[in-house]
Amino acid sequence: MKRTVLLILLMFLVSSLVLSEKLVVYTYDSLLPLAREAFPKFEELTGIEVVVRTYGDAGAVLSKVIAEREKSDVDVVIGIDNLLAKRAFEEDIFLSYKPKNADSIVDKSLIFDPQWRLTPYDYGAIAIIYDHAEYGKLDIESLDQLTEKRFRRSLIIQDPRTSSTGLSFVMWTYLLHQEDEDFVEFWRNLKDSILTITFGWDDAFEKFEAGEAPMMVSYATDGAYSYHYYGKVYYGAIIPGGKGYVQIEGAGICKWTDNLEAAQKFIDFLISPECQNSIPLNQWMFPVIEIDLPEAFNYAVKPTELLSVPENIDIEKIIALWESVIYE
Repeated sequence: MKRTVLLILLMFLVSSLVLSEKLVVYTYDSLLPLAREAFPKFEELTGIEVVVRTYGDAGAVLSKVIAEREKSDVDVVIGIDNLLAKRAFEEDIFLSYKPKNADSIVDKSLIFDPQWRLTPYDYGAIAIIYDHAEYGKLDIESLDQLTEKRFRRSLIIQDPRTSSTGLSFVMWTYLLHQEDEDFVEFWRNLKDSILTITFGWDDAFEKFEAGEAPMMVSYATDGAYSYHYYGKVYYGAIIPGGKGYVQIEGAGICKWTDNLEAAQKFIDFLISPECQNSIPLNQWMFPVIEIDLPEAFNYAVKPTELLSVPENIDIEKIIALWESVIYE
């Protein structure tokens, strides 16, 4: 009898230990569809519970991680892109880990951190999307045309201080104009075209879909989204002049994690077929490994020329210039 009780107690303790192994992930709100579809596969494969906590857009997530540091129980952060990475590296919050399956990343130019503090898991070009019902087929050869009077109070953008999409758009406009004076002049002229500046991408898309404005800053895959859900391309996506800026999103392991092995397994999982196959129709971004893309991605717009960010670029200075114009 005692042996039976001891055996039951032992089984309970072992079971509790297995169930208590968990991984805490911080990320942005719009990653939840991917998390719901893909992360249970990781839990099934490893027996590790994934606890996902979202905090608005990626910029806000990074700020929270930096503010909390070792006081938090976060193990992995998802959504730090190739621009936010600079701040993350300056704060020294991620440890280096090269995934076991890193060679499966097809385009090596997507690896924006050679030290592997951040592992790329998806990417997509920034674009202006618009409502076909409002404009028909909108033919714009330059972003400067968005400053025309016909577009007054027609555009929704995201705040670059809190949104990675917003920051990517500001960087795109800076790379197109190069000189500080030209950049400032562009934004000064664009102000009349802006209806509102949102905290993050989710807020902007909700307003766009509700018909509050016929244009917003988003991604070149939004035509694919429209075709998949509505069977028709209601949204046009434009990259004026074909000169595009590509946002690359990455995930990293926090230096203070107590679950290093589990965190490493999770990073491996993010670039595995089990997760990457869920990227296109949940993230509406391109996966970093070779997979068969859904039919809807035939409606994604592709840039003809990619703009590169100089290594010595001062992102904080660019944001300060943007603020000086927007709030003058």
